[in-house]
Amino acid sequence: MKHRLNSYLFFIAFLQITCFYAQDSLTIKGSRDSQITTTAQQDTLTQNTKNTLIVNDLKQDTLVVKVVTELVTEDKLRTGEEHIVDTIIDGQTYYKQTIKPVIDSLSLENLRDHKYSAKVDQLWLEELYSNALYDSIYESVTELTYDAVDYPELNTDTLKKRLKELDAKTPFNVEYNPGLESVIKSYLKRRRNSLQKLMALSEYYFPMFERELDNYNLPLEIKYLSIVESALKPRAKSRVGATGLWQFMYPTGKYYGLDVSSYVDERSDPLKSTEAAAKYLSKLYSVFGDWDLALAAYNSGPGNVTKAIRRSGGYENYWNIRNYLPRETAGYLPAFLATMYIFEYAEELGFSRIRPEFAYIETDTLHVKQMITLDQVSELTGIKIEELQFLNPAYKLDVIPVIKNETYTLRLPVRAIGPFVANEDLIYAYAKAEFDKREKPLPQFIESETKTRYTVKSGDYLGKIARKYSVRVSQIKQWNGLRSNNLSIGQRLTIYPRNSGATTSSATTASAKKTEEKTYIVKKGDSLWSIAQKYSGISVDNIKEWNDISGSRLKPGMSLKVSKG
Repeated sequence: MKHRLNSYLFFIAFLQITCFYAQDSLTIKGSRDSQITTTAQQDTLTQNTKNTLIVNDLKQDTLVVKVVTELVTEDKLRTGEEHIVDTIIDGQTYYKQTIKPVIDSLSLENLRDHKYSAKVDQLWLEELYSNALYDSIYESVTELTYDAVDYPELNTDTLKKRLKELDAKTPFNVEYNPGLESVIKSYLKRRRNSLQKLMALSEYYFPMFERELDNYNLPLEIKYLSIVESALKPRAKSRVGATGLWQFMYPTGKYYGLDVSSYVDERSDPLKSTEAAAKYLSKLYSVFGDWDLALAAYNSGPGNVTKAIRRSGGYENYWNIRNYLPRETAGYLPAFLATMYIFEYAEELGFSRIRPEFAYIETDTLHVKQMITLDQVSELTGIKIEELQFLNPAYKLDVIPVIKNETYTLRLPVRAIGPFVANEDLIYAYAKAEFDKREKPLPQFIESETKTRYTVKSGDYLGKIARKYSVRVSQIKQWNGLRSNNLSIGQRLTIYPRNSGATTSSATTASAKKTEEKTYIVKKGDSLWSIAQKYSGISVDNIKEWNDISGSRLKPGMSLKVSKG
């Protein structure tokens, strides 16, 4: 019996790490006699009455009431308060001697966060996972124009001088032309805020990119290509299915060693995808012998580049074949060169060097020995789930699997590595206990068109609900407009489950099929990107898919679906 209680106490105590044990005043009360108010009262009470008082008092403690309720309702104990009291007191000793030291070692910082700082952190994490930057980059490349832009802060002579300096120190053809000037000035005038955010993100990503590029003896300036490709969004996905920081299609990613499964998409892994991109770019350069053409081939495929060369009459210069390339590729190199110029001269152009939320050198990885979820790691370390998702974007369901002949890693802030390694046996035991309680040990990766309404119950938290429906915490927050991870009992949540079997009632499913379809009438000056910004959780790719649009041109008066319907 003591063994069973210990197991339950161990399981439940860990769930409370980030909520209940920051102060000594919240720990379990010490002994049976300490619950009796005075010695005189003890002498006059029968044993049964004493037991009743003890149980009632102990039930005021959040942890103990969970233990008592769970064990009794599951018939793990014979009912009878004397037996419950004895078992609880045994459990208290186990808690103090075994669990509490572990909790203390895993408490990385004061859990009472500063309200303003926490709000800023949350807003920044939302920026990291927002589609806005990616959609903005996508729009800037596919709808690139070369009209003159009035931007007096940068004169043509200064631009020519700097482009000449760049041309001298890079293997790219960075020559001045009015079209490139137009793109640079347009970016500075209309995309300044986006570029500032990207500069902050780049402080985390660029060091790891540079390491891999250097390993393959490639120009370090290729790091700017990732901005044009994905806006430094690891989970970015194009209309044709290219995924990750370097936008690999599924076959190309597999060819260069990137694993894609129901649980893992290494196209979204910053290090592995960068190594694959370096290999691919090396091969393209060896074929074309020109970096401009190699970049064009990276974007649209070698076949489109060779066709453009043929159609141009045999020209082998990017600027001469540009009009024969696909529209997106035609704007690709100008966007790359404009981005490189702005980043290389950021200080002169008035941009600030902002310290990133994470510095790459302040993180480290460890090999995962047993299946574990990111929200379990969050519960045990106190690291926010959004931060773990940012550091570990390759895990599609926030589950790190353990598969024969495969090695998967968990990236954490350096400050959390020591406590995790020192207590990994207990951490994995906790994770296993959670998995063992599920009806199905692994989530079913099934796309679902339906939505369901979930009512929050006592003991629920976002990670638990996310696992139930095989979705991400960030998705639940986005679907319900949640700014924090706090939930209230009785709160209703809208969820679009991957696991169609998790829906709670046939009525809910039936109503979901009748979801009202939303439409938008295109106005003059609208673009796919500007329309997507009007609706929460909708991207350019969504609108294209729902309306069977292949290009980006819109006509005033067009009716567009802006929901799945």
